[in-house]
Amino acid sequence: MAFVSRQAEWADRAKRLVKAELKRADVTYVELARRLREDQGLDETVGSIGNKLSRGTFPASFLLAVMKAIGRENINLADV
Repeated sequence: MAFVSRQAEWADRAKRLVKAELKRADVTYVELARRLREDQGLDETVGSIGNKLSRGTFPASFLLAVMKAIGRENINLADV
């Protein structure tokens, strides 16, 4: 039981990190979908981005792609 709640806690942290970075970069889901598609060849839609971020469960590859798309070169783990 504790394992599940710890995973949920980390999922929530990841979700909050991505949302905060999007806000800091002033990038909407629409703009992010465009950047992921045009710059990185990833087939993400506004809906798929919203679903991933509402769940908080997404692969590390998505996290890295988002950070690259918004120009974030470093992630400080103290912020997580």
